[in-house]
Amino acid sequence: MTTTVLVPGTTIGTALLGGLFLAFSVAVMPGLHRRPGPEAAAAMQAINRAIVNPVFGTLFVGTGLLAVATAVLAALAGAWLVVAGALLAVLGAHGITVAVNIPLNTALDRSAADAEAWERFERPWNLAHTVRTLLTVAAAVLLVV
Repeated sequence: MTTTVLVPGTTIGTALLGGLFLAFSVAVMPGLHRRPGPEAAAAMQAINRAIVNPVFGTLFVGTGLLAVATAVLAALAGAWLVVAGALLAVLGAHGITVAVNIPLNTALDRSAADAEAWERFERPWNLAHTVRTLLTVAAAVLLVV
C-alpha cells in the first residue's frame, strides 16, 4: 500500500504545495514588494483570507496526513529516501507554515494595513517561506526518486 497509494498521493500533494509556494516566491511576494506598504499589507490580508478554503484545506491537511502515514510505513519497510521525503514534506510544508507563517499572517491580519505592519511582516515571512519552499520541493524530489 505504501508504494501504490501513499507515496504517489504524498508526492502529488507535496509537489502541488511546493508549486503553490514557488508561485508565491516568484510572483506574489515580488509583486506585493513593488506596492506601497499599506497596499501590500491589505492585499496580503485578502490573500490570507482567500486561501482558507476547502480546496487548499484538503490539500494541506490531506498531504500532511498522507506524509505522516507514508513516513511510518516507509520506515517499517526500510525505504529511507521515502521516509526522508515524507518527513521533509511535513517539516517544510506543515511545520514551518504552522510555526511561523500562520502566526505572521494572523498578526498582519489583526493589525492595521499600514507601512509599519508590512515592514514587520514581509522579511520574516519571506525568510520562512523560502525555507519551506526549498524543503517542500526537496521533499517532492526525494519522493519521486
